[in-house]
Amino acid sequence: MRIESSVADELTGFAQNSMPNSFFTGPSSRPLSEVLAYVGECFDVRIVCKRIDADTVSVAWAPFRIRPYSLAETLDNVTHPLDLVWKEEGARIVVQPYEYYRRTVADGEKLLAWLSSCYMDRDAWEQRRERILTDVREALALESFLRAVPERPMAVVGEEWRHNGYTTRNFALETLPGLYVCGTIYAPAEAEPNARKGAKFPLIVAPSGHWTDGRYRADHQYLMADLARMGTVAVDMDIFGWGESERQVGREAHTASYAMQIQVLWSKVVTDWILATRRDIDTTRMAATGGSGGATHALLLAVVDGRFAALAPVVHLVSHFDGGCACESGRPVALAADGSCMPEILAAAMAPKPVLVVSDGGDWTASYPTLEYPYLQRIWQFYDASDCVRNVHLADERHDFGVNKRRAVCAFFAETFGLPIERVDESEVELLPIADLQTFRDGWPVTAVRSADELERMIENLKQY
Repeated sequence: MRIESSVADELTGFAQNSMPNSFFTGPSSRPLSEVLAYVGECFDVRIVCKRIDADTVSVAWAPFRIRPYSLAETLDNVTHPLDLVWKEEGARIVVQPYEYYRRTVADGEKLLAWLSSCYMDRDAWEQRRERILTDVREALALESFLRAVPERPMAVVGEEWRHNGYTTRNFALETLPGLYVCGTIYAPAEAEPNARKGAKFPLIVAPSGHWTDGRYRADHQYLMADLARMGTVAVDMDIFGWGESERQVGREAHTASYAMQIQVLWSKVVTDWILATRRDIDTTRMAATGGSGGATHALLLAVVDGRFAALAPVVHLVSHFDGGCACESGRPVALAADGSCMPEILAAAMAPKPVLVVSDGGDWTASYPTLEYPYLQRIWQFYDASDCVRNVHLADERHDFGVNKRRAVCAFFAETFGLPIERVDESEVELLPIADLQTFRDGWPVTAVRSADELERMIENLKQY
């Protein structure tokens, strides 16, 4: 980014002008693009903008924001009044809009240090955890949604398909009048006959993350099938506005202000429905897992439903990043108790129960082994249970739910619930095409919501009651 020499001369002239401010007829303003170009020339750096039309944004009193002795202070002076931030990316500097859900690792260090100072023992922690849970639930504001769940929701349950050591059965469940969540139940092959004999299986609820193809993707099917082969009833569901939900309300609905509420509602209603309709669930062995955004919703499910005995969030839940999607950051849960973060909310929901966090070196969870994990261990230590919170860190891997992450999750649940890990064998898993994991391939019920506009009108009516 470069500017004409006349503009540079003008900026330089302003910067060197020693006349009193009263000599000027008004503030000096320059387009952000020109100011950043001049800064780049002054400090011999390349500056680029993301998601900003820098030609239409003006910087008031631009020359006086430049500090010739400090690039960092100069960039702070230019960007922060405009609600912009900057960061170094290799040999360049990137300027972009401020993101309330994204901070730096240094910010995370300061926040966790401050949070740790708020509770020096178990009693102090217990007082804060109650406030955190109360505030998170209030921030989610699910009451009107829960009241609107049909007393006798329509449930469509598909044919059971048998595979090697497990079964699959698709379902669609009405969560609000005419709004359906679709998913698949993966169960042990012996579940049905053994249920008649009183056998009970752990339940694992697995909200899907934001990866391409959502819950239909191969890595997700591998995980769910192996959890079932290992002896659990594993249940997934579409992300709101993805999968079959996208066909009902459109993908843009996922970015709406209510997406986070509906996603949490879906996890809760599916859990309640499974427990109400299956006789083979051991309610003392309930767990949740998910990767990326799915990790957020596994945690939020545990916040709103205290029955979960274990949790395995994968590649998420750090102190310096809340998710960045409306379904994860659309409600102010991180402001609980005057300022919190996802690791503290994780501790509030689960300590001292078993928790496994899987992290890697290729995304924001790279900080986990040295920052978030020691923080969590300290809280679990209040209960003499530091061994119950674990971190598997895969330094050479990136943001995915790859085979090593799946193995770690399966091993954790096998140990926690006393399950046969030797049954985990992805070569025995039958990957299904998308159509075979869908419930409403032939169309929606006549009473179904048909658009996001229709859903939004319903939600507005809910708020009145």
